Amino acid sequence: MNTFNRKSLYAALAGVGFLGATGAAQAVNVNPDGLGQALIYPYYTTNGTGTGGTVAPYNSLLSVVNSTASGKVVKVRFLEGRGSKEVLDFNLWLSPFDVWTVAIVPTSNGGAGIATADLSCTTPTVSSSAAAPTLFVNSAYVGDPEKQTLDRTKEGYVEIIEMGVVTGGTLANITHAQPAPPGIPPGCAKLPTGGVAPTDLVVGTGGLFGGISLVNPLSGGDITEDSVALANFNTQSPNWAAAGSISPDLSFVGPKTSVVFNNINNVTTVITSTWLGVNNQPVDPVSAVLMHDNIYNEFVLDPGTKSGTDWVITMPTKHFYYNSSFNLFATPTLFQRNFRAGGACDDVQLNVFNREEQSVLTSFSPPPPNATNSLCWEANVITFNNTNVLLSQNTLNVPTSFPNGWMALNFVPAGVLPAHQLISTASTVFNTNTGATVASAAETYFGLPVVGFAVQSFNNGTLVSAAGLPVQAFYTGSFIHRYTRLITP
Repeated sequence: MNTFNRKSLYAALAGVGFLGATGAAQAVNVNPDGLGQALIYPYYTTNGTGTGGTVAPYNSLLSVVNSTASGKVVKVRFLEGRGSKEVLDFNLWLSPFDVWTVAIVPTSNGGAGIATADLSCTTPTVSSSAAAPTLFVNSAYVGDPEKQTLDRTKEGYVEIIEMGVVTGGTLANITHAQPAPPGIPPGCAKLPTGGVAPTDLVVGTGGLFGGISLVNPLSGGDITEDSVALANFNTQSPNWAAAGSISPDLSFVGPKTSVVFNNINNVTTVITSTWLGVNNQPVDPVSAVLMHDNIYNEFVLDPGTKSGTDWVITMPTKHFYYNSSFNLFATPTLFQRNFRAGGACDDVQLNVFNREEQSVLTSFSPPPPNATNSLCWEANVITFNNTNVLLSQNTLNVPTSFPNGWMALNFVPAGVLPAHQLISTASTVFNTNTGATVASAAETYFGLPVVGFAVQSFNNGTLVSAAGLPVQAFYTGSFIHRYTRLITP
C-alpha cells in the first residue's frame, strides 16, 4: 500500500466523515490479530458413550489469556448448541498478564461440567475436582420446544466478555502473590458477588485471546480451535453484571457501530455502519461483523487412511432474533424461521467439488425435520458420509461419492430473501485503492453471522513396532473456514 492509501486508511479508521468522532475508531470489528474485548469460542464437546462404552467421550480444554498490564473482570458463559441457552456462567478476575484454564468434562448425570486447577479468582468459586465438577444445568431451556435432558449440555460454545478494567484495591485482591504463597491471589473472598460494581472499575481495553483443545483420550486425537476476537466491543462504559446474571451478552456492544474489511475483485473497502434504526436489534453490529454469504472448506474421506471430516458452523447471535415466546420479530428477519422442535432452520445451498473440478449440488441426508436443506441449530456440525469425527448429536450429513475435495455452503439460495439480510441505518465505504470515501444511506449485508472450522481425522494402521506388532496411529487437524461477504448499497 502506498503512502497516500495508508494515510487515507488511517483517516477512515479514525472516523472521518459523517460518522464523526464515534465512527470506525470505536466500532466493533473482528480482529485478525486475535485480541479483543469479547471472545467467541466456536465449539466445545464432551460427546461420547462414556464409561464402559466403545467410544471415549471428548474433553474440551479452554484457556483465556490477559495480554495486558491491566487487571480485568470478565463474564464467562457456556451455551448449549441447540438454542444457545445458558448452562453456566460466572465472573472471572484476571490479574495483569494472567492465564486461566478450565476443563469441560462429561459428568455422571449424563451432562457436562467444568473443573479447574487454576488459581485465578472466580465468583462463585469453580470446582477444582474433575471427579466432582461444577455441573452444567438445564434450567434455561426447560419448557422450550426442544429436548429437556442434560445431554443437551454436552456440546455448544463459549463466550467470554470483558466487563471492565479493575484498579486500586480490587486489583490488589486478584493479583497473584509472588513468590509465596506461590500464585495465590490474596483477596478472592473480598470480591463482589452482587449487583454493585467495584468502585474502581473502568471501561475495558481488550487484549484477551484464547483457544480450546478438543481431546479424545481413547483415540489420542487433539483438535485445536482459536477464539474469534471482537475488538472495540464496548468502548463507552463498563459492562458490569453480578455473578450469575445473564448479562452482559453480545447485545451489549457499544456504540452500535461496526466496521468490516470487504475484499472483492482485488478491491478492498472498509465499510463502517451504524445500527440505530427502529428495525435494528441491539446485537446487529456484532451480527454484521460476522456476516458471510459463503463458507468454503475442504473434506477428506480417503478409505486408505479411514479419513473423516466434520465442519462446525456456529451462529452466536441467532437466539437474539426470536423472543422468549418463540415468536420472530416483525421486520427485518435476519434468520428465516422461529425456534421449534427440530430447531430454527435456515435454508442453505450445498455445492460439493472434487479435486478435479467436478461438482454437484447436494442435500443433507437425512434432511432436518423442518426443512429440506437447512441448518437448524446454533452450533451445527456437518459431517461427510457419516464419519462424525466429533460424535455430535447436532449433526447433519452430507453424502458424497468424492473421496476428497471441498464444499461451498451458500446462505443466500433462491427464495430465501428477505431473510438472511441486515440493513444498516447509515454507512461509509472507504476504497483503499483510490482513497475515496462514499457515504451511503444504508448498506445491506447478505448471509448469516457465523464462526467455525473444519476437523479432519486420519487412521494409519500400517505402522509396525520394533517388536513386529501393528501400531494404530490416529491423527487429527483443524482448519478455519474461508468466507466471502456480500454487502451492497
